[in-house]
Amino acid sequence: MKIVTRFAPSPTGYIHIGNVRSAIYPYLLARQQKGKFILRIEDTDRARYVDGATELIEDTLKWLGLDWDEGPIVGGPNAPYFQSERMEIYHRWARKLIESGRAYADPTPPEQVEEYRKKCSESKIPFLYRNFRPEYTPEWKPGIPLRFKAEPKPYEWHDEVMGDMHTGPEVLDDIILIKKDGYPTYNFAHIVDDAEMGVTHVMRGVEYLSSTPNYLALYEALNLPRPKFVSLPHILAPQGNKKLGKRDGAKSATEYRDDGVLPEAMLNYLACLGWNDGTEQEIYTKDELIERFSLNHIQNSGARYDETKLLWLNGQWLRRVFDEQGANALYTRTNGFWPETAGNYDDNYKVKVLSIIYDRLKTLSDLRSMTGYFFSEPNIDLDLLINNKFIKKLSESEIESLLKQSIAKLSSLKSWNADSLQAALNELLSETGKKPAELFSLIRIAISFAPFSPALHLTMEVLGRDVTLSRLNAVARSI
Repeated sequence: MKIVTRFAPSPTGYIHIGNVRSAIYPYLLARQQKGKFILRIEDTDRARYVDGATELIEDTLKWLGLDWDEGPIVGGPNAPYFQSERMEIYHRWARKLIESGRAYADPTPPEQVEEYRKKCSESKIPFLYRNFRPEYTPEWKPGIPLRFKAEPKPYEWHDEVMGDMHTGPEVLDDIILIKKDGYPTYNFAHIVDDAEMGVTHVMRGVEYLSSTPNYLALYEALNLPRPKFVSLPHILAPQGNKKLGKRDGAKSATEYRDDGVLPEAMLNYLACLGWNDGTEQEIYTKDELIERFSLNHIQNSGARYDETKLLWLNGQWLRRVFDEQGANALYTRTNGFWPETAGNYDDNYKVKVLSIIYDRLKTLSDLRSMTGYFFSEPNIDLDLLINNKFIKKLSESEIESLLKQSIAKLSSLKSWNADSLQAALNELLSETGKKPAELFSLIRIAISFAPFSPALHLTMEVLGRDVTLSRLNAVARSI
């Protein structure tokens, strides 16, 4: 059997990271088994449709490297891949159910349905529409809702994550197949589309598990084979007490990208949020995920969202890109993340800055706050200088003297490189008798006025002789 999976999002707004994970698992399974991965846009809920949302979905998948074999842009033998363009297909399948006596047009007004629901509530019994089927059912045509005619009975099925499942006849109901506006419901459309497209594994959130008996009844009524069901557990809020939502601090995948999270890190994090290959490994490339992915290692309980872990992973990936591919490879990803004043400097200089700061970054957006002093003169803040925990023990005269000694030593250097600068700093320690934390903190703050910076000799090398000495002199004059 050739594996066929799909990701079928609704274009109703930004793409949540929970939605993204629902794309990653079917992608990994399809690629591992040399199968097919389909992108389908379920856009039949016109009231919630958002312009541009489809492009956002496509852009996010491309950013993560989740290429699809069939779907929008690439096409395929099962086009169209927008449900709103497949109306004729749904109506054709609907008529099969009508002809077999398993669907009926329902002219009951919504107000009456609500009365039925209220009556059941007052009687403290479950509301099942099959108990209120209309006596008169006209010939169906668009403009009248079409309902499935349930034949209640128990069902059993196997879920690849949740195991063997079963339910009684009490959960089966006359669900709506085609709405009044002529568009199909999700309950009907996804079954038709999966059958037409040959989907073998239906992977979706665990919230659909309770609806599975109604889906099984539809497969049976349409004489369709069941696909394999893979229910993905929820991604939970950081507190672990509920399903993750936007109010819990989780941003869209696009927001994380705009904040400087690498696609490798996002893919790595989300793939491991509810899946583990049984090892202690935490850093996975896409190829490693494809190789090791398996359905039986998807956990059946919710996975707690931890942004701190995501940012840690991103820092690991920033270093990995630099170490394995080089400074220029990482630099190509930094466009738009530098301080505004960095635009006055050439690429070579920015690569040098990146080369000494990269291992401190959690996201690329940290470049804005961490590198400003490389591109513009920092404001002299004597309070920051004299209140430093290592410097506050020194008197003003000692600070002035140390600065002048440092300026003299550095001015005498014939070559300005990391090795000569480190040697000069070591000589200054011997000559002044000061501890590294005292002397180096003084010089570091004087040239950067930043809370922290890379190794001092590397910082001075990148800033250059003129800038370094100019800043030290400016501070010395201010004491």
